[in-house]
Amino acid sequence: MNILVTGGAGFIGSAVCRHLIAKTDHRVINLDKLTYAANLSSLDSVTADPRYRFVRGDIANSDLVNALLVSEDVDVIMHLAAESHVDRSIDAPATFIETNIVGTYRLLEAARRYFSSLPANRKARFRFHHISTDEVYGALPLHGGHFSEDTPYAPSSPYSASKASSDHLAMAWHATYGLPVVLSNCSNNYGPFHFPEKLIPLMILNGLEGRELPVYGRGENVRDWLHVDDHASALLLVATNGRPGRSYNIGGRNERSNLTVVEAVCDTLDRLAPRAGGRPRRDLIRFVADRPGHDLRYAIDASRIENELGWQAEETFETGLEKTIRWYLDNEWWWQPIRNGRYSGERLGAVAGG
Repeated sequence: MNILVTGGAGFIGSAVCRHLIAKTDHRVINLDKLTYAANLSSLDSVTADPRYRFVRGDIANSDLVNALLVSEDVDVIMHLAAESHVDRSIDAPATFIETNIVGTYRLLEAARRYFSSLPANRKARFRFHHISTDEVYGALPLHGGHFSEDTPYAPSSPYSASKASSDHLAMAWHATYGLPVVLSNCSNNYGPFHFPEKLIPLMILNGLEGRELPVYGRGENVRDWLHVDDHASALLLVATNGRPGRSYNIGGRNERSNLTVVEAVCDTLDRLAPRAGGRPRRDLIRFVADRPGHDLRYAIDASRIENELGWQAEETFETGLEKTIRWYLDNEWWWQPIRNGRYSGERLGAVAGG
């Protein structure tokens, strides 16, 4: 099939593109605006493949998307293009509204027009896969309970509110116009090629450089961690085998508090790349002002995708974290230019939180 991946130069999107080229015979058209977190070097391994094409552009550019769908005979849209950093949404929510809500609306409209023009046999396999987050569900109590596909939405941040809005739009286009939409909501991703302002890569790189490791509040917030390669395999299953009008929660069943995650990064780094004098990196942990609206706990019940589509996460948190840290140790060529230029290692949102 011909698969259009929006946001394919981002962290999850690039993993999807690499997975599709490495594991399938599908063609991949990567549409990305190349905003701050996008990085084409994350796609070096697939750039030369004749089944891969990159197009620089905005999902909100209806003329571009309309032409691309027709010229590439697109069978599946995997929509990952989004502003995704919660802290940035607190400081500057307008961009999240424009991209995540208005951009998704325009992409849905382009898909609806294109879908209506397809012959019956092409319509039967066409899918619009909207990729979202577990943050749309709001917060869980510290002990007990998991998000299911039936959990009511209760977003807390501008980011999660914008993603909840786009989820509702996608499902409305299915119910109203018959667009074959599938939806997925994932837990926190981590892995190689992760932009260094996110928690795990920030802790890895600050730890390598002997810099402070800033942790919000007391580090008590709990997240379910999902290796990005496991997520990519799940997304392909949803896009190709998911039932239209249905949502699928994707999680790694790896709940950890933020402090536990940071301590695990410290301990693994100490083992793989000891500091001078053997000093433990846990000494670098510093608690900073919490961000506003910081949900206490997220936890995914992934039973539906496991039972209906036969997907299982392959990585435990321990195996996935060690692979991730080894990747950062071995691939300074990728992250050092980002640290030198676009992002130097502070945490965003702490000022607003204070």
